[in-house]
Parts: sequence; structure tokens; C-alpha cells
Amino acid sequence: VQLQASGGGLVQAGGSLRLSCAASGSMISIIYMGWYRQAPGKERELVARISSGGSTNYADSVKGRFTISRDNAKNTVYLQMNSLKPEDTAVYFCNVDRVVGGKVAYWGQGTLVTVSS
Repeated sequence: VQLQASGGGLVQAGGSLRLSCAASGSMISIIYMGWYRQAPGKERELVARISSGGSTNYADSVKGRFTISRDNAKNTVYLQMNSLKPEDTAVYFCNVDRVVGGKVAYWGQGTLVTVSS
């Protein structure tokens, strides 16, 4: 599975951005598509993920502000980010989890989101 993320950039606090991640390759046995982020000096953390059945999980810090969705026909997952805060500044990574024997994780190249105050 190859992942191509796009949509990062610089935005003022309170603004919005939408991230996109297009997946290619074998899409068999994918259980989750999602987004993680890593801020400077911090560990990578889950932002949001969506299962193959459409159920979603969000980090508490983004609930009510971010929305994850997927277009199965396009093999693309989106992250709509509203009411952005400076603490949302991070590199955002697209992620796909597949079950191939055990669970295998695939990662995109990362896209930088910078929120200015």
C-alpha cells in the first residue's frame, strides 16, 4: 500500500484545512485508515481513524473540531480540520492498518500543518 498525503499548510488560529490521503496498491483486508500527528519534541499520536465499516475514533483534543471521512471508490481518506489552534501544529501522517497475517501499518510521507496565533 502506498499513501500520498496532501493539504497541509499555514493557517491562522480559528481557520480550517482539509487533508487528503490517497491510497494505492492492495486494499484488501484494510481495517483502519487514519491520521496521526507528531509535534516537535513529542511522540506521534492518533488524531482520528475510520474503520472499514465507517466507525470513527478521535483524540479528545480534536473532538468537535476535526472530522474524518473516506471515499471508498477513490481509496481516499480526508481530515477536515476546523477551529484550528496553535497546538494543532504538527506533521500529520496518513496511516493504513491491514491484517496480513498480523496487523501491518503503512505510513504516508507526512504533511506539515502550522497554525499561527
